[in-house]
Amino acid sequence: MQRVLSGMQPSGRLHLGNYLGALTNWKALQDDHECFFFVADWHALSTNYEDTSRMTTYVRELLIDWLAVGIDPERSTVFIQSHVPAHAVLHLLLSMITPIPWLERNPSYKEKQEHVEGRDLSTHGFLGYPVLQAADILLYKADAVPVGHDQLPHLELTRELARRFNSLYTPVLVEPTALLTDFPKVVGTDGRKMSKSYGNTIHLSDPEPVVRQKMKTMVTDPARVRRNDPGNPEVCPVFALHKTYSDSTVIDRINHECRTAAVGCIDCKQFLANRIVEQLSPIWEARRTFEANPARVDEVVQSGRASASKTAAHTLAEVKEAMKI
Repeated sequence: MQRVLSGMQPSGRLHLGNYLGALTNWKALQDDHECFFFVADWHALSTNYEDTSRMTTYVRELLIDWLAVGIDPERSTVFIQSHVPAHAVLHLLLSMITPIPWLERNPSYKEKQEHVEGRDLSTHGFLGYPVLQAADILLYKADAVPVGHDQLPHLELTRELARRFNSLYTPVLVEPTALLTDFPKVVGTDGRKMSKSYGNTIHLSDPEPVVRQKMKTMVTDPARVRRNDPGNPEVCPVFALHKTYSDSTVIDRINHECRTAAVGCIDCKQFLANRIVEQLSPIWEARRTFEANPARVDEVVQSGRASASKTAAHTLAEVKEAMKI
């Protein structure tokens, strides 16, 4: 079985975009891959180092969301990055051989420097976070990393660092390949991409009344002012979500009846809300189970730490031997 590794930063409650964009893929990978999934709490510090007061809460919530959607600790190694100090050690060792221009050409570095407001990102940690990312991957000798096309530059840096290390010392590190996946763009309640920063999310932990209320406020075709005005589904965010959630029969019906004003926006939203509630209901039930049994979550964390630490220690020992240190 190929080994895959992926992680998420704990930056708040997960939403439908996270679920459809990553977690559904992670669930599927468990069937035929050896999976390592980690909470990237050290990575979160690269942009949120000033306020760490909620980090513990965010880590816990993230783990509960993962378990509730079906990330199975019996089939995958689920762990917290900071619980395995080998990540920091390999990060340090790799940073010694990383050319500064490799980091400065990182497109995300330039983009966030220009667009993230209210935070000083002129830090060593932010510039060097791709090296920590490389350490996360190389430490477990992952064969593949599930990524979208926009994340390929990050993975290529990991591959370059593996090649550079193996050339300087001894071939120890595995060059991971990209496991390209299609991450659907999930629209939020305001019509933009669903994102915590936009405040337009439907969270996996939102109770049913909150989900239905958010759906009622979701924007629709701006040209459809009155109930009897025909609409254009192709410019309607609600229809975009229908294409993600609803079956073909409902999609075809909405596509036709919206254009002829046979269905109103309120009813259209109601159909979608019903489908979203149907999908989230088992997740809500599973969340309640884990929230009521915190010891079970602790067991997952401890088991994941032991398993990840064992694999990481083996790789780190090989790295130190190769470097003669």
